[in-house]
Order: sequence, then C-alpha cells, then structure tokens
Amino acid sequence: MRQIRILWVDDEIGVLRSHILYLNEKGFETDTCHSGNDAIVMVREKAYDIIFLDEHMPGLSGIETLRRIKGIRPSIPVVMITKSEEEDIMDAAIGSQIADYLIKPVKPQQILHTLKRILNIEEIVTRQTTTVFREEFSSIADMISSASSVEQWSELYRRLTFWQGELIRSSDTGMREVLRMQEADANRAFAKYISGNYLKWISADTSDRPLMSPAVLAKRVFPMISKGAPLFFIIIDNMRLDQWQTIAGDLRQVMRTVDDELYLSILPTTTQYSRNALFAGLMPAAIEELMPEYWIDDHEDEGKNLNEEKLLSKNLLRSGINCRWSYHKISSDAEGRSVNDRISQLMANDLNVLVYNFVDMLSHARTEINLIRDLTADEASWLTLTHSWFIHSPLMELLRFVSARGARVVITTDHGSVRVQKPLKVVGDRQTSVNLRYKTGRNLDYNPREVFEITAPTKAGLPMVNITSRYIFACANDFLVYPNNYNNVVSYYRDSFQHGGISLQEMMLPLVSLEPV
Repeated sequence: MRQIRILWVDDEIGVLRSHILYLNEKGFETDTCHSGNDAIVMVREKAYDIIFLDEHMPGLSGIETLRRIKGIRPSIPVVMITKSEEEDIMDAAIGSQIADYLIKPVKPQQILHTLKRILNIEEIVTRQTTTVFREEFSSIADMISSASSVEQWSELYRRLTFWQGELIRSSDTGMREVLRMQEADANRAFAKYISGNYLKWISADTSDRPLMSPAVLAKRVFPMISKGAPLFFIIIDNMRLDQWQTIAGDLRQVMRTVDDELYLSILPTTTQYSRNALFAGLMPAAIEELMPEYWIDDHEDEGKNLNEEKLLSKNLLRSGINCRWSYHKISSDAEGRSVNDRISQLMANDLNVLVYNFVDMLSHARTEINLIRDLTADEASWLTLTHSWFIHSPLMELLRFVSARGARVVITTDHGSVRVQKPLKVVGDRQTSVNLRYKTGRNLDYNPREVFEITAPTKAGLPMVNITSRYIFACANDFLVYPNNYNNVVSYYRDSFQHGGISLQEMMLPLVSLEPV
C-alpha cells in the first residue's frame, strides 16, 4: 500500500518535532514548512493526501493559504489548526471547505485519530453501505415480485433510487452491479404491470385511474392558483427521479418541500405526447380531434411541441380559470437570464409556466457528441453533470428570486429517460416513426412477446394516422432497430439515454410543491 503523504504547515514547526516523529513511526511520510508561501510551492510540486495548516501565521494567513491551496488542488483535505474558536475564523475556514479543525495545543493521538477518520472515510462508507444493502437486497426483491399498485411501485422506485445514490458514494462496484440487475428486474416486472393495466386506466372512470399527464394541471396546479400569491409551474424536460434528488438538496437552502409525489407519464413517454397532454389536459387523440390545428403527427416534419402555450390557454379557458399568466420556454442560458431580468413582471402574474430544456438537450448531446458521452460514462457522472448545470443555471437564480419574494413553486417533468442496452429488430415502412423506444405505423413487423403492443390506438387515447395504425413500446432497457444498417445503429445507440417506452425512469415522474423557507 502506498505511503500516506502529509504536509504540516506551521511557523513554529520546530516545537512540533515530537508530533512529526510520532507520525513517521506510524508509517506516514510527513513534510513540513514554515509559511503559507512555502506550502503553496510544495503543493504545486508534490501530491499530498492531507494537509495540517496553522491558522495564525505571519505573512500569508492560514485562511488565505487554504484558499490558494484549494485553487491548486481542490480535492486535498485540509485540517485547520487554530488557537481559538472565534466564529468569524471558523466561518471563513468552513466556507473554504476545510475537512476539520483542531484547537491548539493538539496531541499526537488527536492527529492520528483525525487522519484515520478523514483518510479512511471512503472505506468506512463502502463497508457500511455494502453491509446494509445486502440486508436490503431480499426486501427489494420481494417488493419487485409483489408490487401490484402504483403506490407500491412508487415506493419501490424510490427505494431503488435511494440505493443508487448510496452506492455511488461507495467504491464497491460489485454491489453497484447487483443493484443494476435489480433495477433491470424491476423494470421488466413494471412493464408487465403497465401492460396489464394501462388500457384499463385510460378507459376507466377517473377515480380508478392513477394521476397521469393530462390530470396534473387540473388536480395539482390549478387549485394552487390564487390572485395576489404568484405560482411558478416549472417543467424540467426529461428529468428522472434520481436527477431531481441530485438537485433537491441545493434547493433546501431557499425552498421548503410541501408535497412530494410521483405521477405517471402517458405513453409514448415523449414530449410530443406526454407534454402536450400535460398542457392540454387531454389525451393526444382528444387533442387531435378537438384541436387538429395543434396536433402534428409523427411522420410530419414540423416541430411537435410548438403549440404548448395555445394548449395551455385552451385548458385554462375550459377549466374556467381567469387569471394573469405567462408561458416561457428556455433553451439557453441567455434565454433564462432574459426571463430572470423580467422577474418583477412575473411576480405580477397569478401563474407563470416555465419549461427548461437543458436536461433533454444534454441527453441528446450525450448520444451525438463523443466528448459528452465520455464525460458521462456512468450514472454518477451523469448525475454530477446535471447537478453542475443546476447550481450554475438561471433556473437556480430564478428560484432564489421567487423564494425571496414569497412565491410558491411546483416543479415536475414531462417524461424521463432510460439507458438502453438490448436491441430488438422491427420492420416498418417509410411512414413508421423513428423513435427508438416506440414505433407507430401501419406495416410493423415485430415479435409481440418482446414489446407492449396497442393494436387499437383510440382505446389508449392515441391518434390513428390510418385505420391499420398501431403502436409498439420497448420495455426496460430494450430499443427498437430496423434491420437496415443494423450493427452500426446498435453500436451508435447502445448505452445512450432514450425515452418513449416503458420503464420506471421514463414513466414515474417527480411532482414537487415548494414554498419559501
């Protein structure tokens, strides 16, 4: 095992000779220096595992030295050693991301305990997480085999997402693989559940149907509209539950969660269908029938989500809601900042609807740009990139603004995405849709045991281009590929994030109500 390297910075390092000898006897490699400037030079020249830094030194102070060290090597844990616990000093140190602090005089045993705690933390987290997950494995397997309601599937999906986050913190790749296998099992079972219940939900009385895309505004958003108290309804396009949980922690600084649930996207789980249904308050077939000028079929070249504002307007009118409202679609930082510049105008509205497209754009970029795919090779890096976008985004800035002004917020998404792995061959004509997770057309040839098929689209609330049209949906992590150029297409799209089909990640969507802290 490589020897641990320590740098100890103190202008009175000579009086700490016994501490240094003690650490060397314990097997640590310990370098010392007398000033902040010397420490900065040494950090540039050598890779240290941890730094002990005196807070009070002549010349460059400990706090300033800490900031410069973090600028060079942000990940090095730094332990601040100080003569006092003055609040302003501690705030400055903690704000500069210290790993710990110790009060002088320090004893050698204190130093050793700190080293073990900080440097062994990954091992401790991994060991504890692995032990608990092993105990949970059987419980999750039982939940997968017995889930028979949307509520049970919601609980199971939350449990799987929780353990995904926990195991990302762990270095046990074996347990991560076990969890991925359980997720695959869960998605297969979930697809069977959806196949057996979906058509019944669409045709059932509303009291028997789970909360689905067309009912979100009427049941969760419209009742919250009250004049004099602005409501911001925010849709982050293509956001999964795990991505929401990644950014939710940062929101706790500015907003408090009032309600947190999961709702079901309709099929297909794409913007064209699920988001238009959400805004219209209607299934796609009803949109096509009642407002044909606002519905664009799959085989047509026009944009499929260009009429959201008009669909929302019709929904408000049909629901008897007379209020001041606005709609904004944000596809770039510039557009987001432009909206933020008009915050005073937005606060004068009763309802503000904002659609943020970044996560969906990132998903497409991951497929098309090798660099993005390399940077997001696994779930951990994918979530990290989502989190990085959010904390620096105009959306986070907007949420700070509206929270400070007392507004309420509802955040959701229109669909999620799943990382696809297994190709399934499908044959279709020129008018067959191109989506990899669902196909619609009149001359589809496929294995019906491998997909969820809807042979009578109107029973599923879906438009029919012609009398023989049907829809088929990929399940779990499958994707649908034409025989032409099969190997190249499979190679290009395997391991990409896609949506349109049936999986927990695509269909079970966060719907969260927030208010200022």
